[in-house]
Amino acid sequence: MKIITNKKKSDDKFLRTAVSPLDFDLEDNKKLQQLIRDMRKTMRKVHGVGLSANQVGVSKRLFIAEVPNKEGQKKFYTVINPKIVKTSEEKSSLTEGCLSIPKWFGDVLRPRNITLSGLSPYGKKLKIKAWGLLARVFQHEIDHLNGELFIDKAKNLHKEEEPSKDSPVV
Repeated sequence: MKIITNKKKSDDKFLRTAVSPLDFDLEDNKKLQQLIRDMRKTMRKVHGVGLSANQVGVSKRLFIAEVPNKEGQKKFYTVINPKIVKTSEEKSSLTEGCLSIPKWFGDVLRPRNITLSGLSPYGKKLKIKAWGLLARVFQHEIDHLNGELFIDKAKNLHKEEEPSKDSPVV
């Protein structure tokens, strides 16, 4: 599975196009499960913490994320048709990177806490309260699904050959 980057004009246009909701069909769940496995393998291979379906050429509202908690343990998330239903007024800025925009980083101001709704890969309704890095990753991935890139919001945009360990690449 290949990650689409903004190196070609046609790829940049694809990344900047909002995607359609995923029509959930339990009959077709084997294909969905395979897509999720392939996305997870791809994300881990490049040391990312989040990946939206349109970053791998699938024009549907789905993202995955795997973010370490304070104890260093990682929890894996798959969210179908995600929607942010609540954001905190408190915001924070953090340097972000993106798997679709290699080697570029910038400071992005985002709400510190969010509440997200969507569906699990098995059609179960989800409601997730997220804060810190997890909230940031969820927002970054939803931006992708809406056809928005972090570079449109970033301040102090700069190029680095290797990301710092404090800069999430999503």
